[in-house]
Amino acid sequence: MRLTHFNARRLLPGLPQSDWSEVVRADCATLLEEGCFVEKERRRVQPTAALAPTEPDAFAEWFEQLQKTGPGQGDALFPWLAEQADLPQMRWFLAQEAAGEAGFEDLVAITQVRFPTRPKLEMARNYWDEMGRGHARGMHGPMLARIVRELKLEPRPATTVWESLALANLMVALAANRRYAYHAIGALGVIEMTAPGRVSLVDAGLERLGISKATRMYFPLHATLDVKHSEAWNSEVLLPLVKADPAAATAIAEGALMRLAGGARCFQRYRAHFGLPA
Repeated sequence: MRLTHFNARRLLPGLPQSDWSEVVRADCATLLEEGCFVEKERRRVQPTAALAPTEPDAFAEWFEQLQKTGPGQGDALFPWLAEQADLPQMRWFLAQEAAGEAGFEDLVAITQVRFPTRPKLEMARNYWDEMGRGHARGMHGPMLARIVRELKLEPRPATTVWESLALANLMVALAANRRYAYHAIGALGVIEMTAPGRVSLVDAGLERLGISKATRMYFPLHATLDVKHSEAWNSEVLLPLVKADPAAATAIAEGALMRLAGGARCFQRYRAHFGLPA
């Protein structure tokens, strides 16, 4: 919870305060806690990440296989949401997800700093899509906020399971600390690659429950657009970075596996909440 409150303040625009030095000193302890958290998550995936090839084409093939073999893929939670969940259950799930949303467009913007031209340009194109290509109605963040508002969700940290908060804190930590920049690349890329199947099932569940297409637009949009985003991310971001520095492959693999493992942990907790089989 400390990291959740820290990140909520950390990313907000602010103004100079007279006690800034005290705040910085207090933040040092939280940053150390954050570092220990990230390193613990890294240790869990390092044996698997070490098996990732460092040759660019072989690495791209390994990365793409995560869509089928990575942690949390094919989880039974999502067919259940599509076919059986009632509205209160769907609302609880969406509130958990909304509370754990770290803001994809902001994470991309932070991550792209000082990367080479080709990857930077693809991240810029991705960001521009997330921003509705300059039109407020098309921005993805407000689309999610519309779901929260119209379904009367209350996504608050105090009522959110720790697994969801931990996943959001992990994503912010990877993007905000430049020592994990390549990890952030892997984590963001694997979101784009694995999200379409899940969001299409969530959308099917919402449609079954009578939620209008205008309200649930966030989900069908990502079910199609993220497929294109993933293909471009893999070819224009991952491949050039691994070609330039084969050592980047291991860091990218770790980031992808960390994100998938954090998501799988959430799915398991959600299933437990609903009384579904492990």
